Amino acid sequence: MGLFSALLGNAGTVNQADLQKDYGKLLISGEEIELGFKLIRDVFIFTNKRLILVDKQGLTGSKIEYKSISYKSISRFSVETAGTFDLDAELKIWVSSEQMPSIKKQFNKSVNVYDVHNVLATHVLQ
Repeated sequence: MGLFSALLGNAGTVNQADLQKDYGKLLISGEEIELGFKLIRDVFIFTNKRLILVDKQGLTGSKIEYKSISYKSISRFSVETAGTFDLDAELKIWVSSEQMPSIKKQFNKSVNVYDVHNVLATHVLQ
């Protein structure tokens, strides 16, 4: 992911081995990382059991919030592809019966949003 893209708030794909090394301690037995993205300091990880949002807070990033969202609590989601003049694609996730999306993330063009859609559809629609 390029610095310019990160400064614009666009997420890029993160290697699964790096995610496993950094966040493997969050996983339960039988849980595996399927896909992950980094947005400046924050990370969001799709596993075979849940979505994990990692929010590094403060100037140093030493305070970290780990938010876990089970796929069964996701009521709907949308994935918007990047257009010709758009720099980003967008993911929106609604948790439970909320009217507005709880989670909004933007991806740079290097991210295959169809992979994001596929992993969400696979788990949410079961």
